[in-house]
Amino acid sequence: MTGLTMTSPLLKTPATGATATVRVPGTSANLGPGFDSLGLAVSLYDTLSITVLETPALEFELSGEGVESLPRDASHLVVKTMDLVWERLGYSRGGLRVSASNVLPHGRGLGSSASAIVAAIMAANALVAPADQQDDAWVLQLASELEGHPDNVAPAIFGAVAVSWQEAAGFASAKVMPHAGVIPVAAIPDVELKTERARGMLPATVPHADAAANSGRAALLMHALSAEPTLLLAGTRDYLHQDYRAEAMPGSAALVAQLRQEGHAAFISGAGPTVMTLANGVEEAELIVHRINELGASTSMPAISGVSWRVLRLQVDLEGAKVEVHPSL
Repeated sequence: MTGLTMTSPLLKTPATGATATVRVPGTSANLGPGFDSLGLAVSLYDTLSITVLETPALEFELSGEGVESLPRDASHLVVKTMDLVWERLGYSRGGLRVSASNVLPHGRGLGSSASAIVAAIMAANALVAPADQQDDAWVLQLASELEGHPDNVAPAIFGAVAVSWQEAAGFASAKVMPHAGVIPVAAIPDVELKTERARGMLPATVPHADAAANSGRAALLMHALSAEPTLLLAGTRDYLHQDYRAEAMPGSAALVAQLRQEGHAAFISGAGPTVMTLANGVEEAELIVHRINELGASTSMPAISGVSWRVLRLQVDLEGAKVEVHPSL
């Protein structure tokens, strides 16, 4: 990303003293067969507050996940993204205080980078003059451009289940409300996996039979998610990416296989290594939580028990990112 010269007299600046606060849900992408096209918003939230300062200083107040490794200068993903937003809208940055509370673990397949990008775009957009502010479709375009695909950013923006695609005119997404019985259960391992490594393990082509089978399962999954969650196990069967990536996350692959063998709709969340399971109702969700903890403590399956799992029973977030603006006094 490239910024603009901060002293250019031709550029507008956000109002000094104004603060924009954005709360963004975590996301689980792919959902099995929906590679780069399906995503689900879940009830884990990162919060970003941006305050425009009188001075040209760049201040950081960071807490939570990843704070030990995050930069505290203009190379921070949030600042780079905001610079790009303001460049496109004819603004310059000036001074900022960046306050971030990070709940989403980094490198686990729960959309932490998508959350940061969406939060930064929405905060920067909210801090410009009302006449210059853009709609959510514009936010989706830019966020998808920066992420490379919309499967995480779309549910982060809109909530619920997002079905996304790309056409010549850009990215588009449709929001689908899930059945009330669908409950996500996340098993988050204590190891990271870079998305770039996971993507590098995918083949350039797949057999036509696999592609055909996968399209059928993706269609079935939408019916299962929205109307008939008893079909979630069949609907989450993937033929395109999970088997190819299994070597990079043996514990996660083993956990998915075991849960599916026992009848639960488990899959790799995004690029992994988090395992997401979609339960049909509270009773199954509680059973899944218990079973994952049991497998993690068992010595009979070392691929699973060799990893430390944080197991969370979540909810589907139905609203997506929320932004509040407090104007300067």
